[in-house]
Amino acid sequence: MLKTRTGTRPARRRTMLAALSLAGACSLVIASAATAPAAGAAAAPGGHCANRARLHVPGAEHQQAACLEELTTAGTVASGHTDPADFAGLTPKDLPAPTGVPGIQIDGYFPDTSTTNTNHGWNHDAQFVIRLPDRWNGGLVVAGTPANREQYANDRAIADWVLSRGYAYAATDKGNTGLGFYRDGRRPGDAIAEWNERVTQLTRAAKAVVAQRYHRPPARTLATGLSNGGYLVRWQLENHPELYDGGVDWEGALWRTDGPNLLTFLPPAMRHYPAFAAGGPGAEDARKAMHEAGYPAGSEFLWPYHHKVYWDLTQRIYREEIDPGFDGDTEAGTPYCAPGTPACDADYDYASRPDSVHRAVDRIALTGRIGKPLITLHGTLDVLLPMAEDSDVYDRMVRRAGRGELMRYYRIEDGTHVDSLADTFPDKLRPIVPCHRSAFEAMEKWLDGTARPPADHTVRRPSGADATTLLTSCPLD
Repeated sequence: MLKTRTGTRPARRRTMLAALSLAGACSLVIASAATAPAAGAAAAPGGHCANRARLHVPGAEHQQAACLEELTTAGTVASGHTDPADFAGLTPKDLPAPTGVPGIQIDGYFPDTSTTNTNHGWNHDAQFVIRLPDRWNGGLVVAGTPANREQYANDRAIADWVLSRGYAYAATDKGNTGLGFYRDGRRPGDAIAEWNERVTQLTRAAKAVVAQRYHRPPARTLATGLSNGGYLVRWQLENHPELYDGGVDWEGALWRTDGPNLLTFLPPAMRHYPAFAAGGPGAEDARKAMHEAGYPAGSEFLWPYHHKVYWDLTQRIYREEIDPGFDGDTEAGTPYCAPGTPACDADYDYASRPDSVHRAVDRIALTGRIGKPLITLHGTLDVLLPMAEDSDVYDRMVRRAGRGELMRYYRIEDGTHVDSLADTFPDKLRPIVPCHRSAFEAMEKWLDGTARPPADHTVRRPSGADATTLLTSCPLD
């Protein structure tokens, strides 16, 4: 049984948290053309929404099915079958929503005792959404959410597009949500460990529902996600490759027992950025210290926003999940504390923390031992999960594990962690969403055996490309 018990850690003084947070086999395994989804999408048996009442999500405690004329956000925003707050800020404002995807949507939840997800008035975690288009291409896409968001967080960035291509789609809230996600579980690391369990649980259930709806199981199942969702893709392909044919990882978070991980590269940013921002004789030394910590040269224009919104909050809430004893009875530390303040996260030194802290990370750590094909994307100007401290490292892990033939890694020039920032800095940033779509198509061809993806490389920003081109095009070759 999945653990999901809350309120079992020692009581701590609660702090006010404002702003958004973060958001095998050794040989190449390729699906044959006979098992690949059919080209295009075929009408589902029985017509529009047939057998809706007979669909049952295995293991669900509650479910409700709706027959919708539009499964994409072009319709679900108005019909109340998504939550725009859940995907706010993740995509460029002008990203179009495709239309013309009627079908069945199933919302529900699996048994759980935590209550951070308030969608539908259920106040119940382990919520999921499954979408079954009337015209199905034979495939299933499963996604875990970025940051600590709920099950609709990928609707604009991922779900709209894959649904328009005929895929069935399933997503989970990971079993706990919000800035206080770390309150879930009996011991440090439990909340994040549950994320992995919930994706596995949903994948198995969604496969069964697909078979009920279309009278045959999915010919192909792909995992994808961004940020924490990308971490989930990596973990699933390492630990449950039998459930998937491949995955596309969009800037996944790296958890590694000996580092690097969030708790090794965020504290240096918290320590050195204030001196850089203050100017004066110490500013250049602070800039160099930031670069040494992994924050790339040329990304300085992004540092003020990330200082204000991401670095401090992300460090404190994830450190609270992994190492709640660092700040005693205080919950999630002291916001924006100066180095030298007692129990200040700016001074946090993961390497020197007790073995119990490292064991907590070990429970959720990645190994690089993927068992199915993986394509990873990472922006060169990501300053929440710096590329040098994250995907560069994971790429080496995969190759050291002898699984290099299963992976392709593309560095997206001028991409950053949150695509909406491309609206703020159009002359300096490009959105990664079209690159994700190109990577997804490359994965399809890889699995079909029709084309091998290009070798690992940096995908250059096209010289002189306008905003429309950058939003809709990202050739990987």
